[in-house]
Amino acid sequence: MTGATRKRDLRTGRPVWADSYGLGVPVRTLDAAISVDVVIVGAGISGAFMAHDLSRDHSVAVLDRRPPLTGSTMASTALLQWEIDLPLTVLAEKIGAEKAKRAYLRSRAAVEDLKRIVAHERIVCGLKDKDSLYLAGDTYGYRALEAEAGARAAIGLDSEFIGPADLRERFGIDRTGAIISSGSASADPARLAAGLLRRARANGATVYSQVEVLQAASDPEGVTLITDAGHAVRARQVVFCCGYEFPKGVPTPGAKVISTWALATKSRTACPAWLRDTLVWEASDPYLYFRMGGDGRLIVGGEDEDSPDAHQDEARLKRKCAAIAAKLQALVPALDFEVDYSWAGAFGESATGLPSIAPVPDMDHAWAVMGFGGNGITYSVIASQVVAAAIRGQVDPDADLYRV
Repeated sequence: MTGATRKRDLRTGRPVWADSYGLGVPVRTLDAAISVDVVIVGAGISGAFMAHDLSRDHSVAVLDRRPPLTGSTMASTALLQWEIDLPLTVLAEKIGAEKAKRAYLRSRAAVEDLKRIVAHERIVCGLKDKDSLYLAGDTYGYRALEAEAGARAAIGLDSEFIGPADLRERFGIDRTGAIISSGSASADPARLAAGLLRRARANGATVYSQVEVLQAASDPEGVTLITDAGHAVRARQVVFCCGYEFPKGVPTPGAKVISTWALATKSRTACPAWLRDTLVWEASDPYLYFRMGGDGRLIVGGEDEDSPDAHQDEARLKRKCAAIAAKLQALVPALDFEVDYSWAGAFGESATGLPSIAPVPDMDHAWAVMGFGGNGITYSVIASQVVAAAIRGQVDPDADLYRV
């Protein structure tokens, strides 16, 4: 049954990653005051990368008001791309050609760093190398994509523009053109975050859940966090890794939280051979994006809406996922799929598509990480590198790219 959604089986409102195996992360309750070198607020993918890096040479506590992994990480579709939401040519107009070049090259390097971490730590998360297919759409047409491919190639990135005939022959997709790039990947984000937190714990880090930070106050020696557990947490440094939840008092000019929707098909979905090794997204607004998981599921997302709360509407979830399924079917008519999971979540956008990784204004010894854009997991890697360098008394050469 093409494009069918069998209601009796459909797991509405439940991310596909919620049923992954290997998500166990040992946690503790905060039953006494503690003192550590670094406290990380947030036990999602950003907090996990941060804890993994800093626990190698610091005492670390991770606090989360929810169980680990249950925030925006669980809602991710985990397209691990180095391509930034804004094309290189457009980003250059906003921040200058040299900074745009550095941002793209750093993003590309971060995907390779992520792959090395997963391999070194032997984290089982379904990580797989993928190409990326960026389709011409209503925001950027084939001329813009042709220029974009040239700009990327000029700075050493592997990107090739293909015209409509090649696109139809190689991928069976009817668009005016596309960019094919190598060097991306996909993974199970929940298993990745869980694996990182377990490695951090093996290094001595402790994850405390469910603990909400009510207040933070800094002094010349460090930061004191007041929690709802009734016990204070003292640290030399604090890092807020709050995903798409903006910490109070942290400026986010040009940023906003929107709503996004996603679905997963049943496993072992029949698909063209090329789709097993390719991430697909389009230069449209809103844009459709999809990829295949290791179990043969298609993970598909899109239909973003400028509202921070719309993702909480169950009726809208059904409408949005029906629209996503219809768009996918229209784009790749050869697909024959049934929807198994559907879910929604909050998503952060910035004016440049770059994250905010910066000290908290008017609070010493404090950092805030907000991974805006479609590269959230890639930016989590960069954030752990930038912040860890600063805490170790070093300077990351690209830190200025991510300051508000």
